[in-house]
Amino acid sequence: MSVFSFRRFGAVLYKEFIQMRRDRITFAMMIGLPIVQLMLFGFAINADPRHLPTLVEMADNGPLSRAVVAGMRNSGYFDFRGPVAGVAAGEEALRRGEANFVVVIPRNFERDVVRGLAPEILVAADASDPSATGGAVAALSGIVSVAISETLEGPLRAGAGAQPFSVVVHREYNPEGKTSTNIVPGLLAIILSMTMVMITAVAIVKESERGTMEMLIATPVRPLEVMLGKILPYVFVGYVQTLVFLLAARVVFNVPFEGSPLAFFVGFNLFIIVNLALGFLISTAARNQMQAMQLSFFTILPSILLSGFMFPFAGMPGWAQFIGMGVPATHFLLIVRKVMLKGGELGDVTQELGALGIILAVISIVAMLRYRQTLD
Repeated sequence: MSVFSFRRFGAVLYKEFIQMRRDRITFAMMIGLPIVQLMLFGFAINADPRHLPTLVEMADNGPLSRAVVAGMRNSGYFDFRGPVAGVAAGEEALRRGEANFVVVIPRNFERDVVRGLAPEILVAADASDPSATGGAVAALSGIVSVAISETLEGPLRAGAGAQPFSVVVHREYNPEGKTSTNIVPGLLAIILSMTMVMITAVAIVKESERGTMEMLIATPVRPLEVMLGKILPYVFVGYVQTLVFLLAARVVFNVPFEGSPLAFFVGFNLFIIVNLALGFLISTAARNQMQAMQLSFFTILPSILLSGFMFPFAGMPGWAQFIGMGVPATHFLLIVRKVMLKGGELGDVTQELGALGIILAVISIVAMLRYRQTLD
């Protein structure tokens, strides 16, 4: 048996460092992925979101009403965006996602407090994401107590321990606060992102490794024709996954489907195509299947962390929300939750569909340009 040789060991070690330097994508993933995770978890992730968009219907504008609103604003949880006219307008704002809360202060509120009638302030909360609104709802009792102690005077203040008024919270779209009602619809976006991007990228790179892609390059087939021909077969896979998901969500987790099937159908088809196009783009940058899987995972990470799936989107800083708006899963999550939980129609998701369309156009253009570069 030969003796261990530091010279042979050094040669193998040197060779591996050279190989690592040549494989720039893998080296960048090893260095870049931990940095991205550190930045996201350290700065972007916030399980206790503040400055949530709030609308208010002030039917009574007395000092006590203003004190309650000021206390909610000063707590940091509520960001008042303006007034709302009527219950129907408030419900529509919640359904469209324009506000997380609608505060309704009833008519003659302060007079009823003085008379000891114990009026109620209504706070309608979008509970489709319980983690986003839970902290703010829990802070309401303390906010009300402070408003009472600082505003009421004389006999009214002496009797403030009996709560001269109350705050009633209506949790819309998920009244039981079930986590599964929020997580399960969003899980479809993550499943489709993981499978569609990775399957497409790996399948195309596999053809390049086998040499069959060179045969396509030698033919007069256009880049757009290659891209469509490669990604459309996997649309069927996405259909199967979505069907299984919808059946499991309804039968196993009892997740409702309140909205328009047409809006859902258009949204998930567009989302599937976007992810397949992204997989095609990755295949133009990857040299082998390992690199394709690494790059696919790198795109999946923002889909999980920055889309609002695991952590409230409203709790992220502005720069993280800006990046998250470029993630397709962010917009599809809004579509799924609006349609399944809020009864959304096609007109309610046009903004999200438009965003997905823009992302698809950008990815497709870059992918076709990259594919042309491989022809040289």
